[in-house]
Amino acid sequence: MPDLAPYAASTETSRGRRIAEAAPDGRSEFQRDRDRIVHSAAFRRLEYKTQVFVNHEGDLFRTRLTHSIEVAQIARSIARNLGLNEDLVEAIALAHDLGHTPFGHAGQDALDDCMREHGGFEHNLQSLRVVDHLESRYGAFDGLNLTFETREGILKHCSRRNALRLEVREPAGVARRFVEPSPGGPRWQQPSLEAQLANLADEIAYNAHDIDDGVRSGLLNLDQLDAVELFSNFRREALQHHPHLQNRRLLFETIRRMLSAQVYDVMDATRAALEKAAPEDADAVCQLPALVCFSGAMALQSTALKRFLHANLYRHPQVVQMTQAAQQVVRDLFNAYMNDPAQMPQAHIDRFDGVYDAGDTVRAQTANTKPERVVADYIAGMTDRFATREHVRLTGSLAFPP
Repeated sequence: MPDLAPYAASTETSRGRRIAEAAPDGRSEFQRDRDRIVHSAAFRRLEYKTQVFVNHEGDLFRTRLTHSIEVAQIARSIARNLGLNEDLVEAIALAHDLGHTPFGHAGQDALDDCMREHGGFEHNLQSLRVVDHLESRYGAFDGLNLTFETREGILKHCSRRNALRLEVREPAGVARRFVEPSPGGPRWQQPSLEAQLANLADEIAYNAHDIDDGVRSGLLNLDQLDAVELFSNFRREALQHHPHLQNRRLLFETIRRMLSAQVYDVMDATRAALEKAAPEDADAVCQLPALVCFSGAMALQSTALKRFLHANLYRHPQVVQMTQAAQQVVRDLFNAYMNDPAQMPQAHIDRFDGVYDAGDTVRAQTANTKPERVVADYIAGMTDRFATREHVRLTGSLAFPP
């Protein structure tokens, strides 16, 4: 790995794992995190969890898995240029969506509504639950026992209510920054630069591939997208270099140029912010405003693109129709399992209150789990296709057209 900048996270100064383990041979602690994430069941399930379009609508639309890989690629490229820790940023990027429900944000919103009287549902918090508790691959502990730095990056957003609950279980842990303001005022403390970078790379990847999927689906067209400055500028540039390009190849060339411009913009803007703030080390980063950023002009263009996609793709009648159907599937599943828990596999029923030995300090963290949370965990772990099949099995109705 290239030399790290002084403000980059490093394994030598890592806050370690919740359960101590011998140092890995031949790889860093953050490489070990990445490897555990890639081999987890939750990571494999991302292949059949969708972003905007439901899985049955086509094989070429983005899934949570392809999205996570794209985020990791963008984040590693920028990290190398800035001297940040590539292994850490990759681990965060690959794990950031592990807690997402089936059917994208539609499923998340429906499950949050079902859990409103029981603590709610946040996909970032669920991703942390997956790596801390729900994965069951190791004999010595539940979860993946990842480093503090990777876990902190996974929990990129958290409500104060849930942060306070996490803080009780893990004092001065990954939720502290959502509870305790920075010394300079009400602004929350920042995570590592690697976590900030994974978050912004997520935004870059999301916007680009939603354009691609939107056009592929026929819900967006290139003429519509010309109203978006960030897209139209690079469409014109692509045509200047390749006058005969059209259709898919013109779209791909435009998105490629748009992605490259955003990546280089982040590199330049972040480098300037780092030079101005001059953090001495990774700890100093936490007391400063977010330093991984777009330039002002690019931030405005990115915001305009997000607004366009929200108005023209996410609120498109066809997407809204599928969203409503997906939300109904999640609500029906939640009610069915709550009314008859025996419809779930026994391993999930066994997680209800009082199953584990209270003397087992590791497993006690997942004991005393309320039935509603167990049901939410089970549904959140489903793929689109499995949730659809379960819905047919439990209700006898087909939510989506064949």
